[in-house]
Amino acid sequence: MAQVFHRAFNTLSKVSIFGAVFMLVALAVIGGAVARSAYVTQQHVVRPQPVPFSHQHHVAGLGIDCRYCHTSVEDSAFAGIPPTRTCMNCHAFIWSDAPMLAPVRDSVRTGESLPWTRVHDLPDFVYFDHSIHVKKGVGCVTCHGRLDEMPLTWREVSLHMEWCLSCHRNPQPYLRPPSEVFNMEWQPPNGRPQVFEEEHSAGGGQLTNCSICHR
Repeated sequence: MAQVFHRAFNTLSKVSIFGAVFMLVALAVIGGAVARSAYVTQQHVVRPQPVPFSHQHHVAGLGIDCRYCHTSVEDSAFAGIPPTRTCMNCHAFIWSDAPMLAPVRDSVRTGESLPWTRVHDLPDFVYFDHSIHVKKGVGCVTCHGRLDEMPLTWREVSLHMEWCLSCHRNPQPYLRPPSEVFNMEWQPPNGRPQVFEEEHSAGGGQLTNCSICHR
């Protein structure tokens, strides 16, 4: 029986197989790079807001404590978004007629909340409790970055599961005394992470249990 395909097809078939494997690996690498890019994670990307709020001005400049606006951060899963009446505690007296703050004044007058754009917005299938992190000594700066240096707010970290797990697997380097949780400038003595009692970092293997975050 005559040969149907030329011998060259053997080489072509091998090249095609290896080429397909190479393409799959390349696509996986590119896909991983895209998933970690700022285009997807929104890291260091300033998102538009109804009012250009500056943490740098209010925290570093005026010395306002995080808890003045985020009132439930110590007791609730949600840190809390301040009502515009909180803003008017000061802005009824300073910059009271600034055009920039017109949406705030309108919100107070009408009772309608400002449509803030969430910067740190986790998927609906992820449970995160601010209060337990605060009580265990995880500083605001660990997840939110140096907000006191941000003229406009952006996401400092990816918020990917692998990022969360890097802390849950070994929390010690990220912990601080509870009294320093809201101190943006705190650094561990001698530049070394402190060693806390087991109950302070608590959880052990439980911290990497799926049900901790996925409920």
